[in-house]
Amino acid sequence: MKKCALAVAVLVLAACSKNIQNPEAVKQGVLDYLKQRAPTMGLDMSAMDVNVGSISFEKDIARANVSFVPKGMPGGGGMSMDYVLERKGDKWAVKGRQVSPGNSHGDQALPGSIPPGSLPPGHPPTDRGQ
Repeated sequence: MKKCALAVAVLVLAACSKNIQNPEAVKQGVLDYLKQRAPTMGLDMSAMDVNVGSISFEKDIARANVSFVPKGMPGGGGMSMDYVLERKGDKWAVKGRQVSPGNSHGDQALPGSIPPGSLPPGHPPTDRGQ
């Protein structure tokens, strides 16, 4: 009888676990992250269309390309970010951002990038003290 009860308990717990390996769950994880940061960044997420592009899943990690386009913007402009998310129970939580080529909005500098206010290697000096 105890074995039967244990088997039922395991089945119930397994059935309660959600499958969150889908674009909607990833999008919600990114939106939750941005809502927490919005007040300090001056973001109005209600003015943006947020779309999840490519996603890859590996155990409890998801990598996703997410695009942000101001609502009503013609021509589809906007920007995209690459996020790394970690499974926290039945939700995704943003762990960090990755910088991809052509994406200048990430947390890390691209290899070979020039810090703001600097000149490229080999550039002749400029006279700033006019």
